[in-house]
This record gives sequence, structure tokens and C-alpha cells, in this order.
Amino acid sequence: MARTDDRFRSAYNKLLDICDTMGVGDQLPPETALADRMEVSRTIVRSALQKLDTEELIQWQGRQKTLIRKPEKKHRLAQADNVLSTEELEKKFLEWILRFDVPEGTSLNVAQLSRQFGVPAHSLQEFLAGLSRFGLVERRQKGGWTLLGFTAEFAVELSEFRLVLEMNAVRQLLALPPDHEIWLKLKALKQEHEALREVLETRYHDFSMLDEKFHMTINSVVKNRFVVEAQKVITLIFHYHYMWDKADELQRNAAAIEEHLSWLNAMLAKDEKQSEAAALKHLRTSKETLLSSLRGHKLV
Repeated sequence: MARTDDRFRSAYNKLLDICDTMGVGDQLPPETALADRMEVSRTIVRSALQKLDTEELIQWQGRQKTLIRKPEKKHRLAQADNVLSTEELEKKFLEWILRFDVPEGTSLNVAQLSRQFGVPAHSLQEFLAGLSRFGLVERRQKGGWTLLGFTAEFAVELSEFRLVLEMNAVRQLLALPPDHEIWLKLKALKQEHEALREVLETRYHDFSMLDEKFHMTINSVVKNRFVVEAQKVITLIFHYHYMWDKADELQRNAAAIEEHLSWLNAMLAKDEKQSEAAALKHLRTSKETLLSSLRGHKLV
């Protein structure tokens, strides 16, 4: 599917979403307002409006575009299979900024980034709006976005917030019944850590993925939409910091595996005191490792 066609399909579906919020008989906004709202050209907006008219969803007379019936699921247009999912976009964007190729205060060009990441502009806008809640980006008063940057202050605040979330997850996990699936997952994680420890000399780069899996598994027991949203950003940042500083990587990963195993053993033994102590120790180490990486890049 051509990229231009995909932009049209995305814009048309976005226009259907706008129509879905309106009442029959309401007037659609002017073309200029729609173009700004959907981050597309007026040409694409006009083409999408023409299709709405053809589908007899609106009545178009001069400047008046009246909604005459609500859109249905069948009206939506399929998009290319190669469009990034939200999770893939998160990883691509955070990898981009966390490699320090993008300085603090950079203006983000939504149109350019949407092409770079292969996503519709409106999807990128929604993603940036989500990140803005965590202080990574900021919407400018006159439109557009600014990258606030990944600073030492941000790293400290994020680490402290992570500690609160994961300590809460440990307490919830230990309260789960013996037949809950989490116990089998923890046993499997223990085996994976022990297996990696045996071949760490040659496969120490594999630890970052195992670390991500470890923390995601523990936090998966918390069924809270706000925690889930925050955990996405936390997980990605702590995962990607492993690519920044390669000094002493083998030794750091070896130490982290031992901390994970102590934490796993305490949880499998259902020892609340030892579990919290092991979690606290590892999370404090992770914070220092993150700050050390930042110092290596002269951000602290």
C-alpha cells in the first residue's frame, strides 16, 4: 500500500471518529480546522470529506457539511499491516531520544517523525500527549512539541516512582494464592537467570532483555490502568539505559543477576521481609547504575 494512500486511510478513519462524537444534524468543522486537528493537508481532508459525501454520511452544500447519519464499523478503511503498533512506536521513539542524539529543547516535527517511524501523524500526536504526562515532552503554546530531555533530575524522580510501584507489586504478589500462575512464572524466571549465569562470559548482552522480562512479570500482578501506563515508560527507560554505558557491563550484569536471584528466592519462599529487602536493594542499585550511565554521558 502506498504511503500516500495510507495517510488518506488514516485521515478518513480519524474523520469517522470525529463524526462519531457528533450528533446527526451537526455541522463539521471547517476544512482548515480539520487539517490542523488531524495533522494532514487540506487536500487529504477534502478527499476524506468527499468520501463521506459519497458514502452519504454527510450532506455537503457549499461550506456547509452536515452529518446526516452516524458512521458504522463497515465504513472504516483497512490500513497497511506494516504500520507500527503503539508498543513498537514507544520503543522506537524512546530509543531515538535515549541514545542522546536528540538534545534537550529540540522541536519535534510531527510530520517528519511520523514518516520516520511509519505511523499516522494523529497516532504520533496521541503518543506524545501520553509522554507529556511524564515530563519527557511538552506541547508548545502555538502548537507542536518540544523535547524536554532525559535529565538527571528526571532519572532520580523516575527511580523513586519506580521504587514505590514495584514495592507495591511485591506486596500484592506475595498475597496471591498458591495456584496463581505467577508462581510458575517466577520459577521459570529463576531457571532462566541460572542458565544465563552459566554462560554470562559470552552472553552478558542478553541480560537487558531478561531484566525487562523480570520486572514486567513482577509488575503484571498489579491490575491498575495508571500503573500499567507509567510502567511502560519506566520499563523502556531502564531497559534502554543498558545500551548507553558498556564499561564494566559484564560485572554489572553478573551482580544484577545475583540480586534478581535473591529477590526471586525470597518471593518463592513467600518471605515478605526478605522479598522487600531484596527488592529495595536491587532498585537502589538500578538507580545508581542509571545515574552512572548519565554521568558517563555528562548529564550529571
